Amino acid sequence: MSTERTGLLYEGKSKRVSETTATDRVISQFTDDATAFNGVKYAEIAGNGVMNAQLSAFFMDLLAQNAVKHHLIAVLNDTDQLCERVDVMRVVVVVRNIVAGSFARRNGIEEGQALPVPLVELFVKSDPLDDPLIGHDAAVALGLAQPWELRLATDQALLINQVLRDFWAERDVDLVDVKVEFGRTSNGMPVLVDELLPDGCRLWERGTGRKLDKDVFRRNPGDLAETYREVVRRATGGAP
Repeated sequence: MSTERTGLLYEGKSKRVSETTATDRVISQFTDDATAFNGVKYAEIAGNGVMNAQLSAFFMDLLAQNAVKHHLIAVLNDTDQLCERVDVMRVVVVVRNIVAGSFARRNGIEEGQALPVPLVELFVKSDPLDDPLIGHDAAVALGLAQPWELRLATDQALLINQVLRDFWAERDVDLVDVKVEFGRTSNGMPVLVDELLPDGCRLWERGTGRKLDKDVFRRNPGDLAETYREVVRRATGGAP
């Protein structure tokens, strides 16, 4: 079946999603755009799209080997991926292992404190509202997701966190937190969508605390392109 582009479906902060001649397939193209604070900070970084596409495909494959279902069907080239078309859920799941970012600010806690167990938080997927924190019952009451969908998404997010945490621990890196999104396929089952790492997580080098994630861009402590090249090298053992 042909999967040629037929028109732009959606343009996000770092990807363009196009419809194809196959109604149940889309093409996701990673761009060189880098954004922070819901698009308030923006830059175009050479090679960013290629590295994010490479890492996302790598980790999607790793997770599939660990019973995580996702939307990626095939890698088409350095930046383009053929994906299953889904109805993206309006609830984003974040799993935290170490205090950082908004969790630290909201609770008046210094960054760096290890949590006793992985903590799951839910957020509304909404740029205009700045992705507000939401409780399980509120998400159900507002019709953002069904109770069983949230349970499945939470269980999958915890599994994803464990797989990635173990993977990075072997490479002397701490997975501080990870953000995951889910979408409903044509049969109504939620699967992992969007991209994985390093835009959607925090990675700290063990022992030094050096940031290997988009906080390099958010907080200006270093070069994002070189940081991501380092993440690719550590993850895959090869060059970006």
